[in-house]
Order: sequence, then C-alpha cells, then structure tokens
Amino acid sequence: MFKTIGAIAALSTLLLAGTAQADPVKVGMITTLSGGGAGLGIDVRDGFMLAVKQSGNKDISVVIKDDQRKPGIAVQLADEMIQSEKVDVLTGIIWSNLALAVVPSAVAQGKFYLSPNAGPSALAGKGCNKNYFNVAWQNDNLSEGAGAYAKGAGYANSFILAPNYPAGKDMLTGYKRTYDGKLAGEVFTKLGQKDYAAEIAQIRASGADSVFFFLPGGMGISFMKQYAASGVNIPLVGPAFSFDQGILQAVGAAALGVKNTSQWSKDIDNPTNKAFVSSFESEYGRLPSLYASQGFDTANLLLSAMGKSSIKDADAFRAALKAADFNSTRGSFKFTDNHHPIQDIFVREVVREGDVFTNKVVSTAMTGHGNVYGDLCKM
Repeated sequence: MFKTIGAIAALSTLLLAGTAQADPVKVGMITTLSGGGAGLGIDVRDGFMLAVKQSGNKDISVVIKDDQRKPGIAVQLADEMIQSEKVDVLTGIIWSNLALAVVPSAVAQGKFYLSPNAGPSALAGKGCNKNYFNVAWQNDNLSEGAGAYAKGAGYANSFILAPNYPAGKDMLTGYKRTYDGKLAGEVFTKLGQKDYAAEIAQIRASGADSVFFFLPGGMGISFMKQYAASGVNIPLVGPAFSFDQGILQAVGAAALGVKNTSQWSKDIDNPTNKAFVSSFESEYGRLPSLYASQGFDTANLLLSAMGKSSIKDADAFRAALKAADFNSTRGSFKFTDNHHPIQDIFVREVVREGDVFTNKVVSTAMTGHGNVYGDLCKM
C-alpha cells in the first residue's frame, strides 16, 4: 500500500535513527479501527506507519490490533501484547477511558507508553508515570484554547456539552478554566450518542450567545448535521476533534466558518509539516487530520530515541524520549516535566478549497502552552 517517498525522508531526523542503534524495538499499537470512531484510529495508524516507512529503520516492528472502542478488549490486547508478543512500547489508544484502563498496568510492567491522542488529566497529575509520554496534548489543552478564543471574541453566555466520559469532563473543565463568561447550560451526553434533538432544543431555549461542544468522530457528524438542519444559528466553537478532515467531508457546508482550536493544522508553515501533508496525501489519497499528524509525530519521537539509546537501557531511553529531539509537524515541541507537550494552540476556521472542506489557521489562541497538572505529578 505504501508508495516510495523520497523528498520528505531527507527532512526526517529518523534517517539517523536507523543507523545509531542495532537493538530492535517492538511496538504494540492498540487503536480503534472499527465502529463510529474508526476514522480516528485509522488516521493515527496511517500517520505512524508513514513515519516508520520514511525512516528506513529496519529495527522497528509494529503489531496493530483493533480495540473496537471497548475498554475490556483494549486491556485484553495489551495483556497479549506484553505477555505473548513481548512488545517494548505501547501506543495508539484514542479514547481516554481506554487509556485509563490500559496505561497504568502497562507502565507498571516496565513498558513505555507513548500516547498519540488520549491525554486524561488523571495521567497528567497524580497518575503520571516516568514511562508515560503524551505526544498529542493533555485533554484540557484544546478546550482551554477554545475558552481563550471565546473570551477574546466577546462571548458571555456559552452553552457547553460533551460526552460523559473522562475526556468529555476534561474538555468542559478546560473551556471553563479560560472562558470568563456565564454558562447558559452544561450537558453531558452519552458516549456514542447519535440523536441530539433534546440537546439542540435546550440550546435553542437557553439564551446562549455561543455553543462549545466536544463530540469526536461519528458523534460530531451526527450533531453538526442535526444542528444545521435545526435552524439554530448560535455560533459554534469547539476543539479540533469535532472538525477533523473525516468529519468535515461528512458534514459539508454546514461547518463553513466555524472556529475550532488545534495544536496542528495542515497550513502550519514549516518544512516538516509541508512535506508531511504532501506525502500523506500522496500515500493515502486524502488530506491528513490532526490524528494523522499525532501518529506521525509519535513515531518520529520514538525513532529519535532509538537513534540515541538502546531500549534495553530504560533510563537512557527515557531521557532520549524526554529530549524530544525530532522535527515535529507542529514546529516547536518539547515536554513538560509530567511528559505532556508544550506547544502553541491555534484558532482555525473551516473553509472550502475546491471540493474539499478543510481548516486554515486564523490566529493563535495560546503560545507555549503546557498543562495545569504538573504540581500533582510526583515521578
């Protein structure tokens, strides 16, 4: 499936990784490849595997399994990968409830976990671990950016909603942390919900001047279509998870003009990102999403550590991961002491480019942003 890619390989620090250490690293990727959230996991997988291919590193192997968005299956797969497959590193989980079910046990067994997505507050604070690194964001981050944007835009009475699971709670917490206005309503929906008629009726009657929502994957598609059809014209604001490439193509013109916040966008102007976007589209026939960029960066981080240290020396390998000596699609990238990114959060607007709906950066919501849970983390 993978085509030969030449130009971007020269940009990747990973070419060096293929020659520096001979010790092989086996990666276990547990991600969502079926059901309503499959697009997210597919993008993480494809971004990760693109980086591995471009590196030319023969010392890395990847075992990929579908968690079906079920915590029990994710735990079972992790046990199999650790006990039977003998993986060195785990990655891939999209959903925070699955991450909370898998990560503590994996790192307790001495395995490294590199998160390409889920960043629950529990794993940034008291539940942090020296072997856990989040390469994407801490869950609150993008909603903190949305709250900062809403404050700057003059919104004063937001209606907020998210699914009732750890990431949903973190997202609303993050928005409220930086948004100074009142709340017209706060609602937790069912994870995987498809019918939002009741919530849209509440929004209509609430007197809100803005709506902040976090509904990733198929949930976001359902909500956006129903919201557009309802005739409610209260401005929407959200984190990028409800406005990724997969959702936008399904929602279409109803999303045009909506502002959303992200640590990544296809138009971030640096050589690594430009080459990533071009090569991903060439490889897979579609534009990358933030999930794909996160998978790509996660693989690049891992391979950069492989270029500095043997996985057999856990302390040295951990230090190599913490150094984050790779070229990120985001540009500047480094870790906090609790192993989460320090990065800019951008405001994007949904636009149409030919027949494709996508995002473009219109401003920066937060610069060099970390997370608020560092003081709770005792490694």
